[in-house]
Amino acid sequence: MTQDALIVIDVQNDFCPGGALAVAGGDEIVAPINALMAAFGAVVLTQDWHPADHSSFADNHAGAAPFSVIDMAYGPQVLWPRHCVQGAKGAAFHPGLNADRADMVIRKGFRPQIDSYSAFFENDHKTPTGLEGYLRSRGLHSLVLTGLATDFCVGFSALDAAALGFDVTVRMDLCRAIDLNGSLAGMVEKLKAAGVALA
Repeated sequence: MTQDALIVIDVQNDFCPGGALAVAGGDEIVAPINALMAAFGAVVLTQDWHPADHSSFADNHAGAAPFSVIDMAYGPQVLWPRHCVQGAKGAAFHPGLNADRADMVIRKGFRPQIDSYSAFFENDHKTPTGLEGYLRSRGLHSLVLTGLATDFCVGFSALDAAALGFDVTVRMDLCRAIDLNGSLAGMVEKLKAAGVALA
């Protein structure tokens, strides 16, 4: 598997139990992800990295409730509890994650006016993060995705990777989901339709 890349999505304090946007069981995947890293020629970590005035934070919209949806210029946007603010403890990687093994860290969601679920593009599906170019320049074509959360950042990353022509597998056992109003089942159907392998 040395030609493969392991993409570890957003294993950060705020997405783990006790965090501002905790995913149930988010910390359970840390040790097995660390163990899996040795099998890969490349490891990339992604990190949600929001400014305090980010437009996806519910508390930046007067009267808006967390998890409500508004229309932005690029389409529907879930308004989230404030999370992964740049430099804050919540934005740091889970302390148990072997972040030193990463060849690259991709930070996303740092533009105030647009959210970024995918490791490849902002939510306008046009503005690239640079990850595609990095992987291609290293000759990495086969990607395995793990992390948080299955139905948002992992799923959208996998869909974009498949659309870009990468061979994509999502390790469902090494992801955890938010499952907001059936979002997990919906994402699983989209992944299958896109030809993403679910392992």
